[in-house]
Amino acid sequence: MLNHKICTEIAHVAHATGIEPEALMAVVEIESSGKTYARVNHKLEPLIRFEGHYFYKRLKEQKRAIAVKKGLAHPKAGAVKNSPYQSRRWLMLNRAIKIHRQAALCATSWGVGQVMGSHWHWLGFGSVDALVTLARSGLKGQIKLMVRFITKAGLINTLNGHKWAKFARQYNGPAYRKNRYDEKLKAAYGRYKSTKRCNDFLSFGCKSGNVQRLQKALNDRGAGLKLDGSFGIKTREAVEYFQRNNGLRVDGIVGYIAYVI
Repeated sequence: MLNHKICTEIAHVAHATGIEPEALMAVVEIESSGKTYARVNHKLEPLIRFEGHYFYKRLKEQKRAIAVKKGLAHPKAGAVKNSPYQSRRWLMLNRAIKIHRQAALCATSWGVGQVMGSHWHWLGFGSVDALVTLARSGLKGQIKLMVRFITKAGLINTLNGHKWAKFARQYNGPAYRKNRYDEKLKAAYGRYKSTKRCNDFLSFGCKSGNVQRLQKALNDRGAGLKLDGSFGIKTREAVEYFQRNNGLRVDGIVGYIAYVI
């Protein structure tokens, strides 16, 4: 399962875009296997996958011949193998960049959502470099890129409606059944819905002893909440009021380190 930091960042982006946090957590977990960075040359970089057949299609004849000779391009999908080590994938990408920068970046999938660089124009970026910059800007950037794709593809309602097979087919492709992508999504969502959110951070809908402790802390500051352990509208408003008056991001979400406010 995803750790607290990742879940909190997902929740912030999810609430801002109208996506159920636990549903988005499930997608991030399945797409990334819980890993959000690789250390490459002493620097944290997003996970990537270089697609040699995409690179092949985007090159003109002369440069295509060079790429094929170097083992970086092939007309058949999967013929150019990706190393299990991210550092080697980045080396392969950098070799491809020397042949044709834009084609190489477009032929690479980026970050926790594995969004293809070739989608840059469709997603409203000014260039593929702008898409890559967002992916490399940090965890939040990776999540924003993923959500941008989900939004553009019209998948928010599908995801929020827990239509796992439909979402899997559109996001992961027609081979989703072979990978049991939809089943994995459903199982991950169940885990986050039942435990993760209300253990690691609190937001609307949570019911727990931690919520009751939060309510008591807010009441100590004049909130006047009922100590029922249920994170409802009034509790959210009290949290947002506290955040607004203390120079914090106003999102109605409370991380576990702030339970005692």
